[in-house]
Amino acid sequence: MTAVATPALASPEPAGPSRRSGRRRGASTSGQLTGVSTLGLGVAVLWFSLLVLIPLAAVVASSAAGGLDGFWQVLTNDATAAALRLTVGTALLTTALNIVMGTVIAWVLVRDRFWGRSVLNVVIDLPFALPTVVAGLVLLSLYGPQSPIGVNVANTRIAVFLALAFVTLPFVVRTVQPVLEELEADVEEAAASLGAGRLTTARRVILPSLVPAITAGAALAFARAISEYGSLVLLSGSLPFQTQVASVRTLAYLEGGNRAGAATVATVLLAVALFVIVLLDIIQRRVARRG
Repeated sequence: MTAVATPALASPEPAGPSRRSGRRRGASTSGQLTGVSTLGLGVAVLWFSLLVLIPLAAVVASSAAGGLDGFWQVLTNDATAAALRLTVGTALLTTALNIVMGTVIAWVLVRDRFWGRSVLNVVIDLPFALPTVVAGLVLLSLYGPQSPIGVNVANTRIAVFLALAFVTLPFVVRTVQPVLEELEADVEEAAASLGAGRLTTARRVILPSLVPAITAGAALAFARAISEYGSLVLLSGSLPFQTQVASVRTLAYLEGGNRAGAATVATVLLAVALFVIVLLDIIQRRVARRG
């Protein structure tokens, strides 16, 4: 009679030190903070308050120094309203442009191999490295009255658009590029093998992975655009009602001794930036959820 070997039953995993340590780690991350974590959190909150929260609160308080009438009077000033419309509108346009062009440039740098790729990868960071006044001088040399290519847009709204597009382009590129580098091509090949076209693959596979990086870069680009000053002074001319942006208008209030007016413009820019950042975060979450 032949003996039949029966497989041994799997014994339950002993509750050893590793499992106890795992439960302990879970309790520390989801429960109460440890002493070191509490200290680190306190230091972080204090440092963030000193650098960001307290100065911003001081600006908002300064804007309320003249009361609601003074706040509204500054906002309804024709020159101030024109500067705010130009700043916010142009910042939105340049951000939308950089979302497309920045993503395309990041894709080319990651997925394509061509001569001069390493040079382009370095040059894309020049707006980060150049002082803003130097960036304005570069743009004035190329698009000013003595332009070597015969294009003179100085003292026009196109100059404002070019300056903001120049200084904000790297934000989207440098936030999207690392995500593309980590994105496995096997996932795209698997989608193609299942019958998905390029558009479907881009919409259902690639885009959900890139949306967080794109929105982060767009938020940074928009915040930089509405606060830009140096690159605009030389090329745009800062003409009231035409090319004067909000940052220049703020300086005009300060030079005139009207700190409350300057704080009012700064507070409006702060509110606009916060609104756009929250809106981009909501869009990012919804797109990622659908993906």
